[in-house]
Amino acid sequence: MSNNFYNPVSTYFGYGVLNKIDELTAGEKITLVIFPEARQLGLLDKVQNILGNKLLHIIEDVQPNPDVAQLKHTYENFWANFSDTDTVIAIGGGSAIDTAKALIVGTETGNFDSLIELLATGKQFVPSSAKKLIAVPTTAGTGSEVTPWATIWDSLLQKKYSLHLDCTWPTAAIIDPELMLTVPESITISTGLDALSHALESIWNVNANPISDTFAISAIEDIFTYLPRLKQDLDNREYRAKMALAALKAGMAFSNTKTALAHSISYEMTLRHGLAHGIACSFTLPYVLGLAWGRNDQRDEVLQKIFGTDLEKAKHKLQSFLQSLNVKTEFIDYGVKDSEAQEMISYAMQGARGKNFIVNTLS
Repeated sequence: MSNNFYNPVSTYFGYGVLNKIDELTAGEKITLVIFPEARQLGLLDKVQNILGNKLLHIIEDVQPNPDVAQLKHTYENFWANFSDTDTVIAIGGGSAIDTAKALIVGTETGNFDSLIELLATGKQFVPSSAKKLIAVPTTAGTGSEVTPWATIWDSLLQKKYSLHLDCTWPTAAIIDPELMLTVPESITISTGLDALSHALESIWNVNANPISDTFAISAIEDIFTYLPRLKQDLDNREYRAKMALAALKAGMAFSNTKTALAHSISYEMTLRHGLAHGIACSFTLPYVLGLAWGRNDQRDEVLQKIFGTDLEKAKHKLQSFLQSLNVKTEFIDYGVKDSEAQEMISYAMQGARGKNFIVNTLS
């Protein structure tokens, strides 16, 4: 296990910190990437009023699970017509922030296909140019505001690409719980469970370290406490803030470890069965906990701080928690037969994220 921890993102947290985007972009030209509903919620007007004439360009047709077919036009239009942008501000959930991360990575041609070709190699590269990024999450779950990673999907070819470069670390993260007050119950739960998965995945991980563990344990305890309460009281400002902070802590944890097996399985569930990411990466957590338990004394010690020393009780606690949020926890519940589930798990073990799982390092 590593003892190193690194995170270069300047992070601002609390009600009202959205206004920070003004001083953080003084004298700059801005492109805004924002989710489509922001206009009717009045958030787009608010951001425009904060930024004023600095705002050059607005992209508001962000789609869930950013797909190459939709990103191509957005990307090429940006680099052809708004390349004088200094900073891209992403406001929204993980899809908005992932879209912005793809946008800021320039190719020599300004052609999106060139970016996909580079990503397809799976190797690091230095882009010909890059823009700065400020990430402003509107859901408590993505963690993308404090990590360099983005996922780009190709639904036609049933593939996903992982983007992670030095330049895709946001320069700043603005976590304002005010922006999360209008999030509906289903998305509140899905994104909250994404954060839970981030935290747990950072623990049963070959890259875990004492600092990531500290963030993860605190995040998990808060999610267990406050996500059920928030489900019952969506307008509660304290619970919204607690979940926003928990998601941030989970993001800090996996910013150094990356995710592991549950996320690797989730990609196949999303590609094959269209399952929303937060559910896809969390419904297997009791199963993966069972695989992780007993594999490494140090990792067990961390898990037992959360769940106690009895594996069956631990799995039951996690399963009951998910089910209390109306999340089903078996593959068959999502139309996946056992043969396909086992094939997906085996495939996921060999994926980049699956290889972070501690079971892969032990005989």
